[in-house]
Formats: sequence, structure tokens, C-alpha cells
Amino acid sequence: MLLTALGVIALAICALFIGKGLTVDNYQFFLSRRIPKVLALVLAAIAIGSSSLIFQTITINRILTPSILGFDSLYVMIQVLLVAGFGGFSTVVINTKVNFVIATGIMVIGAMTLFHFYFKNRQRNIFTLLLIGVVLSSLFSSVTGFFTMVLDPDEFAQIQGSMFASFNNISSELVYWCILPMLFCCVALFRLSDKLDVMWLGADNANSLGVDTHKLTMQVMFIITLMVSISTALIGPVLFFGLIVVALTRQLFIGYQHRFLIMASAVLAVVVLAGGQWIVENLFDFDTTISVIINFLGGGYFLYLLMKHKID
Repeated sequence: MLLTALGVIALAICALFIGKGLTVDNYQFFLSRRIPKVLALVLAAIAIGSSSLIFQTITINRILTPSILGFDSLYVMIQVLLVAGFGGFSTVVINTKVNFVIATGIMVIGAMTLFHFYFKNRQRNIFTLLLIGVVLSSLFSSVTGFFTMVLDPDEFAQIQGSMFASFNNISSELVYWCILPMLFCCVALFRLSDKLDVMWLGADNANSLGVDTHKLTMQVMFIITLMVSISTALIGPVLFFGLIVVALTRQLFIGYQHRFLIMASAVLAVVVLAGGQWIVENLFDFDTTISVIINFLGGGYFLYLLMKHKID
């Protein structure tokens, strides 16, 4: 019942976004701008919520998210390097589809290489993974900062939108093109949900029950990286959003079945992201941004979780 109610709320918020102020004279113009924006919010929310939930299952930790380990920073760094290497008006930068494929390909190869070696070792120290995330995030941010300083001002302005979460300058072409990859990711996660349920028992227990944990980890990391690429390409990096959504999902819904938890986290993410953006636009008149609020609250919540659980 609660999931159904959240679904109705999500639909209502999307309807408010699309239908506000529409008339017979202006509906064509506004719909052409609002539908891609709402669709981008929905796709990004589903991608962030689902990927964060599954990532916590694979790492067997309820604090980590892909963003904390530097996935978003990697995407931004790739965008800056593409502009620095090929120029701001090259095909790999201007063509959103080509740009997305190149950036996603680099992220997938890098992430799967890293986690292949990390998860191959049976001694999975969570502090090691956190340290890897901190170091990589710092490295990616430093490289990004260096190249943005040497870029032409026009080229810097061109990529500035990808460095921060933005809900107003969304590429309509890329939004519709991302629907198929998102469907692939969602279907793949549902097919792997039974094995992911077993993963909560730990890697050793899952192996003894017939689950190839290393293969499952590589499959899931591919899906997570693709989802992070989609969300970052559509709206930009939102650091702690996944942490907040998954934590709320586990508090509101009691259960372990990933098939249900994936749907719950996706719907809740849509409600929080779309609802928060609607409040910022209509109640605060753009005096602040939803990304600032999310990072502020999420950062404090992350510190609270660290103090509460005292990770061993």
C-alpha cells in the first residue's frame, strides 16, 4: 500500500511539472521543454536509487554509494579531458550520443578493472574501499581542476554544466536515447534479484549456495556504472542523493527481496528528486538548488551513519 501511495505521489508531482500554466496557445512550446525535463528527472532518480541499493548489496555495506567512491567525479573528469584533448567543438563533445558512449565506455572499463582486483581478494576491508574512493575522488577532482584552469574560457563555459547538477539545461535528444539503456539495466537487475538476495548472506555463504559471486559482482558493476553514467549525463553529479534514498527505503519498507526494494527505491527517488525540484522552483523561486540541499543533508547524514555504526 505504501509503495502504491508513493507511486501515485510521484505521478502527481510529474503531472504538476508538466501541466502547470498550460493553455491552448502555449502547450506545444511548454510540453516540448517540460516533458524531457521530467523524463530526465525520472530516469536519473531511478538510476541513482537502484544503483546505490545494489552497490550496497555488493559491498555488503549500507553506507557506501557509487558517488562516494568517485564515479560522478570520474564522469566529469572525462568530459573535461575530452574538451582539452579534442576541442570544445569536436564531434566527441558536441554530439551527445557519441560523447555519452565514449564516457560510459571509459567508466565501465575503469570501474570493472578496479573492482575485479578488489573483489577478487577475499579480505574485503571496508576501510580500504573507502580509502580507494577518497583517493580516486581527490585524484579526479585535481585533474579536472588543473585542466579547467588551462582551458579556453569559451570551452570552460561549454563544459561547466556537466560539473554541477543542473535540471534546466537538459539535452532532449540524450534523454530519449537513454531510455533503452535504462530499460536494459532495470530488466537485468530484476533477473539478478534472486542472486542478490543471497548476497546479503555474505560472499562465502553465497558461494556455498551456488552463486558465483565474482561473476555476479562484475555483472552488477557493469550495470551500476551504466546507471551512474546515465544519471550524471542527464542532470550532473548529486553526491549524497543515493545514500539518502536508500536509507529512507530501508526505514520505510521492511524486507530483503531486491525485486521489491529496487522498485521501492526507484519510486521514492522520483518522489524526493522531482518533489524537491518542484519546491525549489515554485516555493523558493530558485533562491537555492536541490543539489545544494541534498549534499548538505546527505553529508551530515553520512557522518551520522559513520558514527552510529562504527564500521569495523
